[in-house]
Amino acid sequence: MGHEEMALNESIDPIARCITKSVAIKCPPQRAFQFLADGANWPRWAFVNIKSTTKAEDPQCWDMTTVHGRARLRIRAVAEYGILDHDYDDPQAKWTVPARVLANGQGTEFIMTFFQPAAFTDEFFDKQIKLVDVELAELKHILEREASA
Repeated sequence: MGHEEMALNESIDPIARCITKSVAIKCPPQRAFQFLADGANWPRWAFVNIKSTTKAEDPQCWDMTTVHGRARLRIRAVAEYGILDHDYDDPQAKWTVPARVLANGQGTEFIMTFFQPAAFTDEFFDKQIKLVDVELAELKHILEREASA
């Protein structure tokens, strides 16, 4: 490898560890998207970390109270494509979570990919990812209960 190649490789950021989670929900995808695109609903299902949300001045943003203190959630929703990418900015780190709401028959598949922030140890990241399963189970419960009502 020549000096130019080595210099190029040294400037490339390492690939972050990532984990993708999904949940199948027996409710129409449009309903799931509407629910998830509204930050006011996040404390209902993402209750492990989010205690409350308040609409921020920026129409895409929500100020949050979390278990780690104050934070901000920015939801970049595009209904036509089921895109629900969101950015977190909290005292520990900043990170983006790509998320999608997909039609799955007459129901919904909700998918999120978590990239490990550099500030998180593997142990802390693994612990947080396990909590996502709890939150996705609650999301499924809420939306399926509302769909059957």
